[in-house]
Amino acid sequence: MKTLIVDDERLARKELMSLLEPHKKIEVVGEATDADDAIEKINELNPDLIFLDIQMPGKSGFDLLESLDHVPRVIFTTAYDEFALKAFEVNALDYLLKPVQPERLEEAIAKLQVESDRATTAADAEKRSLGKEDQVFVKDGDKCWFVKLADVRLFESDGNYIKVYFGGNKPMIHKSLNALDERLDDRTFFRASRKHIINLGWVENIDTWFNGGLLVQLKGGEKIEVSRRQAARFKERMSL
Repeated sequence: MKTLIVDDERLARKELMSLLEPHKKIEVVGEATDADDAIEKINELNPDLIFLDIQMPGKSGFDLLESLDHVPRVIFTTAYDEFALKAFEVNALDYLLKPVQPERLEEAIAKLQVESDRATTAADAEKRSLGKEDQVFVKDGDKCWFVKLADVRLFESDGNYIKVYFGGNKPMIHKSLNALDERLDDRTFFRASRKHIINLGWVENIDTWFNGGLLVQLKGGEKIEVSRRQAARFKERMSL
């Protein structure tokens, strides 16, 4: 598993690398000293996992995650325990306090292995992509729908849930946007940002937006920002 260590303290990075040496499935492919450096390394190395400090000069670890369209698995490493709740709100796999103890690192990697095994099993069970002609079962509380994907105009991430927009309904399902993105046919659905997947058939209007991004209006009235990184792909997808 390709791994990036993000920490502004050189000694902390070296200590963590030393602790990771016995774990042969973890391959440290790079180090980053701050959030901006980490963004470059993530784009270059495409790691499966990042060990991430929270308080760094400039942008914090949370700021870094906010700027990513596709977030790798994350294990936080920090000297402060007050950020633990927020860490799990952004779906962190674990939260290790410095100095990192070998037994806690062992627990975190065990969690990582369990999650990887579950993901592999789920991927094997869900290899077939879902296109616009497919219908899916959606349940939210006592309400149930059997929805044709062509009628779903937007998927929006909300914590550990996804809000599904179709007709006048916006039910919530317990699923990650990354997992859903892997199943949806990219000829119909487009990952506009870290929080949104849009149905290209529902696009009504497109405007230029800040920092090279785009603002897409759907026929249902929703306005979705397409990140600068995704804007070029979106233009290519929507052009002749």
